[in-house]
Amino acid sequence: MNFLIGLLCLIWGFNWVFMKLANGVFPPVLFAGYRFALGALVLLAVCYFRKVPFPRGKDMIWYVICGILQTMYFNLAIQLSLVDLSAGLTSVLTYSMPLWLSLMAHYWLPGEQLRARKLIGIIVGIIGLFIAMDAHFGGTTGAMLLALSSGLSWAFSNLIIKRKLAHCDMLQFTTWQMVFGAAGLLLYSFIFEHGQSHWGLMPIVYVGFAGVIGSALAFVMWSYILSKVEASKASISLLLVPVVGVISGCLVLHESLTVFMTLGIVLVLLGIWLVNGTSKASRSPANEALE
Repeated sequence: MNFLIGLLCLIWGFNWVFMKLANGVFPPVLFAGYRFALGALVLLAVCYFRKVPFPRGKDMIWYVICGILQTMYFNLAIQLSLVDLSAGLTSVLTYSMPLWLSLMAHYWLPGEQLRARKLIGIIVGIIGLFIAMDAHFGGTTGAMLLALSSGLSWAFSNLIIKRKLAHCDMLQFTTWQMVFGAAGLLLYSFIFEHGQSHWGLMPIVYVGFAGVIGSALAFVMWSYILSKVEASKASISLLLVPVVGVISGCLVLHESLTVFMTLGIVLVLLGIWLVNGTSKASRSPANEALE
């Protein structure tokens, strides 16, 4: 399971490079719509060939809600907050998600209490992310609340997955929440965005990687991980995603890696270690088997 989490962080982290490059050739919300629409089409094809059944009515309601929260609103809030906030601060506020999910899990998920060491680990990780992303306060309060709400919407969607959809086929869930989320993004872009798309070989590569690998494959992996691992432990590991994004930017886009960024990365790793080391003494054989 640790390997799967690490692979997911690498995929989503490297996907940041493609998203940065895509911003130069697509309106941002339209690119997100293209990305998730392609991912949804791929997953619909996989469901067809694997004969995954059509969702039941009561499950479909939750799929729609998660599609709105996890795919549509999450991406809209990020793109709109970037108008007034730095990319670093937006990333930190968005990836405050592990804190909100851990708080929610403490009250609504049996067996996922928020103990002191876990809370300290999450806070240390978020501080490390703040340093690594070279975040600085600035912009309107509304934009900061909007970025923060992206993390909250993601956390609430993950809580629904853990609490309401544990019985569901994760491939089925991921497919249909992506269908509804992509439809919402494309509709928003059609109504409110007015930029031009510049198609070519590389823009096709950007959409292809972000859609097939960064969306279809990655979200199936995330849904599976979340169904098997304690919510706080799974989510805190995602702090590695923007860290991988920073490192990928340095390697591919020749961005600089400063001493402060390196310090921040170390703190992120320390925070992840603190959270994932909270219950080793009391592990059950079943939990150990998952790893």
